[in-house]
Amino acid sequence: MRNKYIEQFEQSQLENKSVPEFRAGDTLRVAVRIKEGEKERVQNFEGVCIALRGTGTGKTMTVRKIGANSVGVERIFPLYSDSIESITVVRRGRVRRAKLFYLRGLKGKKARIKELRRK
Repeated sequence: MRNKYIEQFEQSQLENKSVPEFRAGDTLRVAVRIKEGEKERVQNFEGVCIALRGTGTGKTMTVRKIGANSVGVERIFPLYSDSIESITVVRRGRVRRAKLFYLRGLKGKKARIKELRRK
């Protein structure tokens, strides 16, 4: 049982954020605001969403990409963070699991995810 005042505050926080509908297996482009000294810039992080967890304002997504020298890079983003400028779904993946942690052990072509074909 959660406090109704906290729920009401969280609901007001969620209203002014627009998050597209996506799930594990989708390739996302997350535009993140990065502050370097006095300057602020936007950097894109593009990868496969391997997990969604949490509810309400505490909801997070784990995005994994393959960086330089085929090194896997994972970042956990709070979904409703102020540092996230936008989330774009690049392609939809066809997977049969909610958590894709098995991708951590795969390399190359085996780590690919089939694209979901719409009818």
